[in-house]
Amino acid sequence: MELAHSLLLNEEALAQITEAKRPVFIFEWLRFLDKVLVAANKTDVKEKQKKLVEQLTGLISSSPGPPTRKLLAKNLAALYSIGDTFTVFQTLDKCNDIIRNKDDTAAYLPTKLAAVACVGAFYEKMGRMLGSAFPETVNNLLKSLKSAESQGRSEILMSLQKVLNGLGGAAASSHRDIYKNARSLLTDRSMAVRCAVAKCLLELQNEAVFMWTAELENIATLCFKALENSNYGVRVAVSKLLGTVMATALMPKQATVMRQNVKRATFDEVLELMATGFLRGGSGFLKSGGEMLKVGGSVNREVRVGVTQAYVVFVTTLGGQWLERSFATFLSHVLDLVSHPRATQTHVEAVYSRRCVSFILRATVGSLLGEKAQIAAAKEICQAIGKQMKAVEAVVNDTSGENKSGAADIAASQHVMVCALQELGSLVQSLNATASPLIQEASIGLLETVTSVLLHPSMAARLAAAWCLRCVAVALPFQLTPFLDRCAERLNNLKTSPEAVSGYSFAMAALLGGVHQCPLGIPHAKGKMVVSIAEDLLRTAAQNSRLSLQRTQAGWLLLGALMTLGPSVVRYHLPKMLLLWRNVFPRSLKELEAEKARGDSFTWQVTLEGRAGALCAMRSFVAHCPELLTEDVIRKLMTPIECAMTMMSQSLCHYDDSVLLGSWLQETDHKSIEDQLQPNSASGSGALEHDPSSIYLRIPAGEAVPGPLPLGVSVIDASVALFGVVFPHVSYKHRLQMLDHFAECVKQAKGVRQQAVQLNIFTAVLSALKGLAENKSTLGPEEVRKSALTLVMGALDNPNPILRCAAGEALGRMAQVVGEATFIARMAQYSFDKLKSARDVVSRTGHSLALGCLHRYVGGIGSGQHLKTSVSILLALAQDGTSSEVQTWSLHSLALIVDSSGPMYRGYVEPTLSLVLTLLLTVPPSHTEVHQCLGRCLGAIITTVGPELQGNGATISTIRSSCLVGCAITQDHSDSLVQAAAISCLQQLHMFAPRHVNLSSLVPSLCVHLCSSHLLLRRAAVACLRQLAQREAAEVCEYAMSLAKNAGDKENSGTNVSPFAPGVSSRSDIHCRHQGVNITETGLEGLLFGMLDRETDRKLCSDIHDTLGHMLSSLAVEKLSHWLMLCKDVLAASSDMSTATPLSSGKDEESEKKDEMDDDTMFTTLGEEDKSKPFVAPRWATRVFAADCLCRIINLCENADQAHFDLAMARSAKLRNPTNDLLVLHLSDLIRMAFMAATDHSNQLRMAGLQALEDIIKKFASVPEPEFPGQVILEQYQANVGAALRPAFSQDTPSDIIAKACQVCSTWIGSGVVSDLNDLRRVHNLLVSSLDKVQAGKGSSSQLYRESATTMEKLAVLKAWAEVYVVAMNIKKEAESKPKRAIKSTDDDDDDFGTIDELPPDSLITLVQPELPTLSRLWLAALKDYALLTLPAEFASQLPADGGAFYTPETIDTARLHYRNSWAPILHAVALWLNSTGFTCSESAEAAAIPGLQKRSTPVNLNQASGATPSAKSLPEINKDRMHLILGVSIQFLCSPRPEEPIEHVTACLQALHTLLDSPYARVHIAEDQLIGVELLSVLHRLLLTWNPPSVQLLVTGVVQQIVRAAQDYLQEKRNTLNEDDMEKEPCPVVGEGGDSGGLVPGKSLVFATMELLMFILVRHMPHLSTKMSDSPSHVATKTRLSEESARLVAATVTILSDLPSLCSPAGCMTILPTILFLIARILKDTAIKSADNQVPPPVSAALQGIKSIVTLSMAKTEDTQKQWTALIRSTLACILEYSQPEDSMPMPDEVSMLTAIALFLWSASSEIIGVQSLQNGCMNRFKNALNSCDPWVQAKCYQLLLSVFQHSNRALSTPYIHSLAPIVVEKLKAVERNRPASSTELLAVQEGIKVLETLVALGEEQNRVQLLALLVPTLISYLLDENSFASASTVSKDLHEFALQNLMHIGPLYPHAFKTVMGAAPELKVRLETAVRASQASKAKAATRQPAPTVHSAPTIKLKTSFF
Repeated sequence: MELAHSLLLNEEALAQITEAKRPVFIFEWLRFLDKVLVAANKTDVKEKQKKLVEQLTGLISSSPGPPTRKLLAKNLAALYSIGDTFTVFQTLDKCNDIIRNKDDTAAYLPTKLAAVACVGAFYEKMGRMLGSAFPETVNNLLKSLKSAESQGRSEILMSLQKVLNGLGGAAASSHRDIYKNARSLLTDRSMAVRCAVAKCLLELQNEAVFMWTAELENIATLCFKALENSNYGVRVAVSKLLGTVMATALMPKQATVMRQNVKRATFDEVLELMATGFLRGGSGFLKSGGEMLKVGGSVNREVRVGVTQAYVVFVTTLGGQWLERSFATFLSHVLDLVSHPRATQTHVEAVYSRRCVSFILRATVGSLLGEKAQIAAAKEICQAIGKQMKAVEAVVNDTSGENKSGAADIAASQHVMVCALQELGSLVQSLNATASPLIQEASIGLLETVTSVLLHPSMAARLAAAWCLRCVAVALPFQLTPFLDRCAERLNNLKTSPEAVSGYSFAMAALLGGVHQCPLGIPHAKGKMVVSIAEDLLRTAAQNSRLSLQRTQAGWLLLGALMTLGPSVVRYHLPKMLLLWRNVFPRSLKELEAEKARGDSFTWQVTLEGRAGALCAMRSFVAHCPELLTEDVIRKLMTPIECAMTMMSQSLCHYDDSVLLGSWLQETDHKSIEDQLQPNSASGSGALEHDPSSIYLRIPAGEAVPGPLPLGVSVIDASVALFGVVFPHVSYKHRLQMLDHFAECVKQAKGVRQQAVQLNIFTAVLSALKGLAENKSTLGPEEVRKSALTLVMGALDNPNPILRCAAGEALGRMAQVVGEATFIARMAQYSFDKLKSARDVVSRTGHSLALGCLHRYVGGIGSGQHLKTSVSILLALAQDGTSSEVQTWSLHSLALIVDSSGPMYRGYVEPTLSLVLTLLLTVPPSHTEVHQCLGRCLGAIITTVGPELQGNGATISTIRSSCLVGCAITQDHSDSLVQAAAISCLQQLHMFAPRHVNLSSLVPSLCVHLCSSHLLLRRAAVACLRQLAQREAAEVCEYAMSLAKNAGDKENSGTNVSPFAPGVSSRSDIHCRHQGVNITETGLEGLLFGMLDRETDRKLCSDIHDTLGHMLSSLAVEKLSHWLMLCKDVLAASSDMSTATPLSSGKDEESEKKDEMDDDTMFTTLGEEDKSKPFVAPRWATRVFAADCLCRIINLCENADQAHFDLAMARSAKLRNPTNDLLVLHLSDLIRMAFMAATDHSNQLRMAGLQALEDIIKKFASVPEPEFPGQVILEQYQANVGAALRPAFSQDTPSDIIAKACQVCSTWIGSGVVSDLNDLRRVHNLLVSSLDKVQAGKGSSSQLYRESATTMEKLAVLKAWAEVYVVAMNIKKEAESKPKRAIKSTDDDDDDFGTIDELPPDSLITLVQPELPTLSRLWLAALKDYALLTLPAEFASQLPADGGAFYTPETIDTARLHYRNSWAPILHAVALWLNSTGFTCSESAEAAAIPGLQKRSTPVNLNQASGATPSAKSLPEINKDRMHLILGVSIQFLCSPRPEEPIEHVTACLQALHTLLDSPYARVHIAEDQLIGVELLSVLHRLLLTWNPPSVQLLVTGVVQQIVRAAQDYLQEKRNTLNEDDMEKEPCPVVGEGGDSGGLVPGKSLVFATMELLMFILVRHMPHLSTKMSDSPSHVATKTRLSEESARLVAATVTILSDLPSLCSPAGCMTILPTILFLIARILKDTAIKSADNQVPPPVSAALQGIKSIVTLSMAKTEDTQKQWTALIRSTLACILEYSQPEDSMPMPDEVSMLTAIALFLWSASSEIIGVQSLQNGCMNRFKNALNSCDPWVQAKCYQLLLSVFQHSNRALSTPYIHSLAPIVVEKLKAVERNRPASSTELLAVQEGIKVLETLVALGEEQNRVQLLALLVPTLISYLLDENSFASASTVSKDLHEFALQNLMHIGPLYPHAFKTVMGAAPELKVRLETAVRASQASKAKAATRQPAPTVHSAPTIKLKTSFF
């Protein structure tokens, strides 16, 4: 294949390959040429042009296949337009000669067709340049058109179309000839030719004025004729022609109008013409009226469907604005169509016509109009309904009977009503909440109008009105409850009118059915109301025979609808329902027999209606309340059901002639084959009136309005389905009987009826086999199989394709169910033999499908041995060029086999692929089914080869390039299904071998398909883009933009481009000229956003969402402005068109429908001035999606870079590089978007907007404003935030929005953005107002929604207040704890308060304080509810019967969710409140206030279980209850928080516990009962096992510490009282854990539980502490520094550990101390590592603190434990000494910390314990090392520690150290004279050393004083500088001088006698000292004269830097 990639055809290579591969080679070369000609250098092309033309024209006569000829023509034309055009006329003549050739053989045909294609391409490309030759060309083409066969005809017509396109108006002279010759072919036998004619005429009408003036009627008639017996493709093409011509006739293009003076058609004439087609069909005009009546002339359905599509094209072409202007006329015309008697001759016809009209309205109003225009359209529809209804009422009330035609009018009006109401319903539903003006404006009277139709005499109209009401209620849920009430009220008032009973009950049922779509539901009481109405209707049905039927039906309908409310409602009414069901049916067979004997037809009608209704209600019950189906209920239901079955078997089910194939099409996967068969079925005839119960059932996915099929059909459907379910449970004997009976039935039936019977039987057998397969059971013994097989085999060669399909499918299923190899082999062999011998199409197709089904259902392994034969036979069949049907079926089977065989097929891939390619290159494109199957085969092959496709082997690259060629051919096919197949093949290829799929050509072609008029193609394109965007979003967007650029170039260059213009014929340019692609500067993403407004298909929209999502996540951060602009444009689009920002300009209306005529940009129709505006302003759903995107962008930025949230950083980044785009710079846009969304009409959008606002506040709250220090940037937006929140608190806002708004309020208040109380008050007042609502209690407001909605709202308010209170208390606490310094805690991650200290200390709390009494009461009530609701199911009986403070018992399940969302902050707030009031507030106030909350007769005290009489409780009892409540809730939650719980809940709960344990009362409570503490600790331990985040662990340690402290306080108290009591008594009892023995009991011991938990934390952060961990193979011994968080945690655990001994008795201490001391020593060793800045890490200081507290324990030193204690302390010290020894492998230990630890031991322990020689030596060594350390910092610290040791009160301990270490100190200090300090640290060391010496002097005895001073004074004097060197000395040196001088001045007066002695002994010292003193005094005097202020001593600065210890 690579050899084909050259500019000239490589003829040697071509000669060397086999004959079969040549076409592929040539095609590959042409493909390459197509890409390369555009890009190549012009001069290169001109050099080789002669040779190239020779080669290409040579190919014309080599009989090329269809794809080849298309490419060949394209390349030749491109070549001439790029190179020289000298020889173009020669080539044209050559082609014309070929076309004139009289050779009619099949062999010469491809050459002729290629020549025709070339002519077309030349004219299309070069247009008027070839003008001189065109009359001859056209005549030539038209001449050969007459004699050509079908392929030739379509090819010639396509060429003519191109000629017309290229020449435009210049071809006027031939227009009439072309028209005359072409029009007769509109009714050609071949469908492909009809399509081609339609396209050719469509091109012609651009210029030929006569077509839409004089010939308009004839064109219409022709089109109607063309639609008779048409297929889908023809209907699309012809309807496009018809619609476009009609639109042009109404609004001609200006240019053509100017050229000729034409009479324009009027709107009425055009509509009249269209209507004739709709109502009379094609042949109506030619027959006289009488004849028509004789024929009965039913309208041809194909014509009606085609005209319906034409109406849509007509409106779409004229555009949205035109529709807006002329909607009233159009609507009345369309509705007149359905009221016409010809459209409604039979019921089924009427239903079909209604469907057509509904389609017209949906496709135009639904997609062309923006939201405002849709509201206007809804008003029009309303008026139309009102007008009709008035007419109907006039007839109904006209008793005189003058109006004879009245009945007919009513009958006709019902269909108008159905269409109008359905469209109105759909409109309102799509507008959703945006439709509220329709309801609120009284002038429209929508509700009155719709409700008036509920009294229409016709059932269909009443049902449609009910459906419309359901749509309104679902769109505007606040109307649901008022509607229900209104209907109930009218139903009661109008009980005597049959229509009213029926209509209003329909409406109520429909509304109840819609409840499941309204998340807020309806009040529970409405269920009771419905039941009582229904009961009443059923009870009174017998009283009045005129109403019996309606009342019976209505009663059961309501009960059926009630079931859809689900178990929570139905549970209460089940007993009553069971009773009603039992009573409607006879109790026994005897009664059944008896009742048959009596009763007239009317009584029976009522009885049967009742039973049918009861069964419907049962079905609804089973479908919607499966939870209530207990054994018992099923048993009770079985009696009536059995009875009904008996009745059914007696009424003979006759087989209707209309058979449902619809369900069939979905059953099999044979969509591709069956789409060719217009189903002879009732599948489109669904209508509500066939089964009223469908008004409340769930609508099947993908349908807009429920359409149950006619009864005759659905009975059969149901029995077929039931047969399938029952068959597997029937005995073999009965199975045989049934199958034999079926065979008999088939024999008996004759003619058409036989087909119908056979189809029904097959459907039943199939569903039975399917049932068997699903149940994994077998078919049965030999005779059953035989019988089934005979039945099936007979149908494999039935002429009816549907039956053949069914038979093949059944055969495969049988093989699957029997599952024996011999059986399968027999069946396969039978088909093999048949296929080898049979020559007729029918049996060949049937048996080839049988093979495919066999493989498919048995799978690759089971049918492996037949694979070879099957494949070879099918490959042979697929080459049968005589019958495209055989090809289609065999290729379809082949695809099934490839799919099911998987890797086993690998050996047959090459032959199959080469066959597929050959067929693709030769089969005429008009055989679309063959091409579709080829596409499927190609896809299956790609999947089979799979990931191998990435390989580089020779065979693999051949396979891969063959696949790519196949894809290229199918991509260029004209049929949309084939193109869709090509896309999915490329998608597969991209998945397996992404490098080999060329995105630069694929993406633009996908973008073009996005505007296709075929849903399948748009789906495929979006699905493919979704996959591409997942991996390569950036490339996809780039290539899509290139398409926009090319489109731009194209438009600027005028229409008829000179052939020399550069870059004109790039591939994408060709797309643009056909499609008018919508890509503008907003790129692909803008186009996709635009599609979201037009598309209604669910799958498609969700794929668009995903694609945009993938693009967003990979591109949004880099292209921030672009994406934010996109979202902003979408959100800013208000519903009126004028202000909309252009989202996707370009040609819109056409882009929807593939328009070939868009090319003439010069001439635009009158209605096109809106082209630059977007299609429609973005609809609400798109705006919601944009708001979600906004939140996603914020999150993406958060993960990307901190600079997005830091204004100062962002500004500097922008300065450095202007392309840097950071989120914080767009803050005003973000706020604006959130504001727009939060204040919209649409509730979903308001939710999304509030969510966005909350995200923005959270993320930006702490971002400072660089220009105003101390302020934050959000502060300037407080007005916007307030304005966005205010509307959410209005009276009529739904609960879910209020709940969200409360959340935003609390976030805003708590964020600390606003520091001024008055500004805060605005938002705060919103919360205050909502709090009043909460207090109002349950029954006060008129309820619109389910009770749990109120629960949600109230809890949200309480939660918001709780969050605000928590923040307020935190601020207060911070303000109290650091009153002096204002520090901004911006770096604190846990809570986002940015600027706290600007607030006066009590600010926020002053806002909350006034509400606290109320709040605390409500909070406790909510917690109590939550506690009860979290009880396990078995305690359900303990729940209060009438609900809690905020929930009702009926809505308990939904209420649980709301409590689950809000309890945590409330718990935290309650704990804070209790802590601050110290449990002193009694609850008498609460108890009194509760009745106000309940609004119930009996006040419920919050602290009682229901049933107990409220008695006043004492404060201690109340407090105890409160403690139990809080601890209970916390423990219950912390035991097992669900993994999806937000971490905030866990932290809030832990913080609540921590706060609670701050209060003395709670500490006593938890310490008194030790088991509570233990329980709490074990729960916390469990929590740590599942929750990792360090923040949680820190909080847990905090709580543990609180528990331990509580126990400590309690013990201390106990010890004190004991000590006081036991002063006189000697033996005092042992207090503390461990008692006398020292044993701790796990599970009961607090200490043990604490240690277990702490150990867990330590091991998690320092795994090597546990030998188990460090010995395990998975453990890697890494000793990294602990992270900051880990360090804090370890420190906290160490602190708690060292507190534990105080909880134990002396014996207990001895049990735990070894562990604790071991851990502390190890932690000290691991964390005391030397660091550069000499910081002491938190664990180290904690460990040192711990050592101190343990060593000084008093109680451990009793006589019993003395020995153990000594041993323990000694070993610990020994450990520490050992650890402080530096090792090679380990990092340097921090000597200072180790020394400190040693010093701690020396200070605290007695000399007996550590006076041991070995320890003493070790300690001294460590000190010596430190003194000799080269680090001055260590020296300084060592001096400090020595000082403390030397000063120790116990002389016995300190003396040895003084003796050993003092000399070294003196040495070191003496050495300083020679080596003066160079840094402040070194100076510090010297100063500290001197302090030690001074202390020694002070400690010494009087008699030794002189010797000691003799050491000190000379050293100090040696530090003094003489005057000369003083000036030049460094500052440090000067400081030393000053220090020495001051010390000397200080010492002299202290020891005058000794000082004199020393000075006297050394006169030189005295001199130095005196000079220094004099100099000092002089400089002081000088300084005093210069500046009065004293000089600042430099020591303090050093102090600050270094005194960390």
